[in-house]
Amino acid sequence: MSHDPLVEQARAAARGAYAPYSRFSVGCAIQSVDGEVAVGANMENACYRLGVCAEVAALTAAQQAFGLGKIARIAVAGGHVGPDGALAGDALVTSCGGCRQSILEAAQVAGRDIEVISSNGDGTETAAHPISELIPWGFGPDNLKDAGA
Repeated sequence: MSHDPLVEQARAAARGAYAPYSRFSVGCAIQSVDGEVAVGANMENACYRLGVCAEVAALTAAQQAFGLGKIARIAVAGGHVGPDGALAGDALVTSCGGCRQSILEAAQVAGRDIEVISSNGDGTETAAHPISELIPWGFGPDNLKDAGA
């Protein structure tokens, strides 16, 4: 189990995911600069492309709770929820490309290089990286400065 409360909140969120097709539950917890936390989990759909990633669900909750501009760090965890309700899994769960793009948008809105913590399902292994390392040369709001208006 992780010693980081944000990772533990992401693991708890994963246990509430709706993942009947992949059976791979992902949770995300987002902490504001003021210490507030918003969470989200993946939600699958029989029409696969209509599913929602945990990070996007949590970013939406964070926007409503305290605003993208206050995001300080994000934790993501995932794996299989066993019959006992515990989250298990050995591999680190990293955000997909689309979620990295969404996190980059939040980072540019916030004006800070948001830390993204990846955890395995068991919570025994984590890795932290700034979003700039996870999506180098990403395209976000800063790239639209020359769009005219």
